[in-house]
Amino acid sequence: MKSSVIPIFIPHLGCPNDCIFCNQRRIAAPKTPSADEVTKLISKALEHSQDPQISFYGGSFTCISADLQESYLSAAFEFVEKGLADSLRISTRPDAIDGDVLARLKKYGVKTIELGAQSMDDEVLALARRGHTAQDTEKSSKMIKAAGFELILQIMPGLPASNREKDIETAKKVAALKPDGVRIYPVCVIKDTTLCDMYEKGEYTPLTPDDAAELCAEIWDVFMDNDIPIIRTGLNPTEELSEGAAVAGAYHPAMGQLVRSAWLFNKACALIDKHINEQRLIISVPKGKLSDMRGQKNSNIERLSQRYPNITFAVYESNDQKEPIKVSKV
Repeated sequence: MKSSVIPIFIPHLGCPNDCIFCNQRRIAAPKTPSADEVTKLISKALEHSQDPQISFYGGSFTCISADLQESYLSAAFEFVEKGLADSLRISTRPDAIDGDVLARLKKYGVKTIELGAQSMDDEVLALARRGHTAQDTEKSSKMIKAAGFELILQIMPGLPASNREKDIETAKKVAALKPDGVRIYPVCVIKDTTLCDMYEKGEYTPLTPDDAAELCAEIWDVFMDNDIPIIRTGLNPTEELSEGAAVAGAYHPAMGQLVRSAWLFNKACALIDKHINEQRLIISVPKGKLSDMRGQKNSNIERLSQRYPNITFAVYESNDQKEPIKVSKV
């Protein structure tokens, strides 16, 4: 998959209902662009991108009218035909995929389809007012893969009625569908949503950023063990979210690093336990991962010292290390 992406946000467009957690206008663009505006946005973005994938985010793309779909797709596909872009990507719902939809997307150069699965537990989905079931996700995922598209699945740990066990089970069921990548969005309570009302009434207790990091680190293990790339963890930070639109929950400008640090901490502990009688140990990580290993404000080093008070640690990065982490005797 291409790392260079031109995002086109179409907030809420096509969504048949309002999920309790969702206010796309606070986490994405404020309004829906016209097809002409899409052309202008892509043209401008191409000044700074090379061979990108043009991606429609924020709404349920395949729920909008077929005419409007074709209008957007046609505007973007021109850049693919001219060799200026690699392909297209769309985001949609698991219950908005069928043979006609896939044929249309294939016609206009769509390469990647993202599905908002959110959970694989039907009780959680119903309380979130998603309007689809886990079976819809399974069926659509298989159709998308069979049709030759890349499949990305999105999940949301921490929804009402969910818990650690259900969220990890969701990760396992998603991994079994063999997606080409996943996005993990631990729940953030956004202003002007039903979930915010529930939180303010005391009807919902959200994950804290630290709790979410610990849970997502366990979920990471599921996907890493199945060789499934984790494209993103946590909402993309924005000025509006940071200034109050994110009322509570798992919003943090560096949520991805919190999760990476929690994951490395767990891996380090598992390895240190094999050297529990040593007095000095060296922890090494690949180049560029030292900050993640140390944790924000050296939080991981402090936690290791508290957990293993009789061991002194030295932490280094290695230029040629392939393993995510090594622990060895001095």
